[in-house]
Amino acid sequence: MENTRVALLGIVVEDTASAAQLNALLHEYREYIVGRMGIPYHKKGINIISVAMDAPADAISSLSGKIGLLDGVSIKTVYSKI
Repeated sequence: MENTRVALLGIVVEDTASAAQLNALLHEYREYIVGRMGIPYHKKGINIISVAMDAPADAISSLSGKIGLLDGVSIKTVYSKI
């Protein structure tokens, strides 16, 4: 079995025009996603998404990098220590 890492992706969507691309990327990596939670923050006009993953490190990095290239989308990734 391939070594995997547990990670949390914190995503802030400021431009909803990128939502379809973001959802397509998350769908592409669905086999590694443990769970996700989205919170629309209407007061600020943004959406906040948390994605928990259990995946090979290169898959996490790849998804994070692709999301980071989307217009109006910010992402930070936190890895577990184990």
